[in-house]
Amino acid sequence: MSNEQKPKQKVGFTIIKDDPTDGHGGYGVGSLSLEHVSPVILDVEEKIARVEIGAMHARSDTERGIKFTTNREDSEGGKPYWLIWVTIDHKAEGPYYAGVTACEMVINREKRRGYKILADHVNKMDKSMKRQIIVEQMDDPSKEVLRDFLQSHNPEMWERSDSKLHEDLA
Repeated sequence: MSNEQKPKQKVGFTIIKDDPTDGHGGYGVGSLSLEHVSPVILDVEEKIARVEIGAMHARSDTERGIKFTTNREDSEGGKPYWLIWVTIDHKAEGPYYAGVTACEMVINREKRRGYKILADHVNKMDKSMKRQIIVEQMDDPSKEVLRDFLQSHNPEMWERSDSKLHEDLA
């Protein structure tokens, strides 16, 4: 048991196990890292949202085997999805959903083609990490699915989140 480490307590979903500040709270605190950002893929038709860690590198189960282009016609007839970047941060009362941004994606399984704008996905991940809420482009049923997902994933984090998130997903 000499080299074994006790697993760290995790707050909901997170993608990288290393804490850049090592928990000491000194140098590096407040700097942005990918530590607390997680990709959530929302299937618009099925009304299901789930964390898909592979989406961090465009390799989620949903995206696998699909050739993506920026031309909508390539994936015509496909299923609509939202890739949502959820960033968790901490305040005195505890963790909360600090950044939530949504990106559009369409996947046509039969054609093995998909539509997404990678630059938008990267920019939205960055905006989520900068604690921004950008979900107004989502359709109302998808907003409801995302709201229910975030609430049921962790009701306390939802309650501590900014009122803008609550209003934008209302």
